[in-house]
Amino acid sequence: MSTPALEARQLRKHWPQSGQVLDGCTVRVERRTVHALIGASGSGKSTLLRCLGLLERPDAGSILFEGVTAADGPVVSNDPRVRRCVGMVFQEPNLFPHLTALGNVWLAPHRVLGLDPGEARERARMTLDRVHALHLADRRPDELSGGERQRVAIARALAMEPTVLLCDEPTSALDPMLTREVMAVLRELALDAGTNMVVVTHDMDFVAAAADSVDFLHAGRIRVSGSTDVLGTRGLDAELDRFLQRS
Repeated sequence: MSTPALEARQLRKHWPQSGQVLDGCTVRVERRTVHALIGASGSGKSTLLRCLGLLERPDAGSILFEGVTAADGPVVSNDPRVRRCVGMVFQEPNLFPHLTALGNVWLAPHRVLGLDPGEARERARMTLDRVHALHLADRRPDELSGGERQRVAIARALAMEPTVLLCDEPTSALDPMLTREVMAVLRELALDAGTNMVVVTHDMDFVAAAADSVDFLHAGRIRVSGSTDVLGTRGLDAELDRFLQRS
């Protein structure tokens, strides 16, 4: 069996205020696949994603990128090469308001990766083009729609050439039309570009159209895991059945 792009083993996380948030979660994301994390609000999806992105320290368990340990319990690697394995797309784009779309995308490759300005700008243009946003290169965030800002945020993450792109409900703040626009970009990245991706989402149409595998979380535990075919099988798990009925 080949080494997965991302693997997390028995992750646990406890918040003093709310108790156990993750209770032994194991996730495996194969190369060139899209992995969906689904479940009701409060099930632990976003906390799991933030642990995978090394933004939160798990209390126990391990995280590996392409077989290299990034976290062993609360000890998280400070190796910049490991941290560059992750690209994050959040619910809010959080673009720098004083920079153009091109400036937002080229800044990290220049400052963090050390690319010279010309090379960083060329990479930024190519990445904006991948998400159909090159025509927005000279516009600032306040001149963009919500969907356009989110596409620039996706380009910003991709410009770092991460091993895995992690998306935390990237369309939750958008109206239905803009949601379709952003999800179409993510589907294209997944299906045509082979981007390794983990997506926390309530959009079951996206899961059905673009995801290869899925984990269903409930109360901090992964209750069902496998290919997206499991979503068409009733009776595997009562909580999953209830979730799908509400979705």
